[in-house]
Amino acid sequence: MGAIDLYRPRFHYGRGDGFEGRSYTAFLDGLAQRSPRQEVFRVHDNAAYHRAPEVRAWLGGHGHRFHRCPLPKYSPEFNAVEPLWHYVRVQAPHNRYYATEGEFVRSLDGTLRSLARNPQPIQGYLNPFL
Repeated sequence: MGAIDLYRPRFHYGRGDGFEGRSYTAFLDGLAQRSPRQEVFRVHDNAAYHRAPEVRAWLGGHGHRFHRCPLPKYSPEFNAVEPLWHYVRVQAPHNRYYATEGEFVRSLDGTLRSLARNPQPIQGYLNPFL
């Protein structure tokens, strides 16, 4: 799961057990802690976990700062994080063989961690959304 601050740019990511409400609320907790006074506009696709009961409850306590901006169905071209995922796929797993799941996860985490520390390589991907 990932979030982008288009104007700085900054990238925040998290990895859970899967894509479900509990993991997503943990991701949102981390995002809220990183930006304690900032308003957040969550532009999100129609994944089921974005509407999970746990997420709705979480937003009930944070709705004054976290605003929902759902995208129309089947419209990844409007989602600023999609070009970032393309960049990550090309940098980490694309056309590479990993003998174990652990090797794959380490490669992916390394790429995501690198972007979180230095988001400059993705600036060009974000410009169309500004």
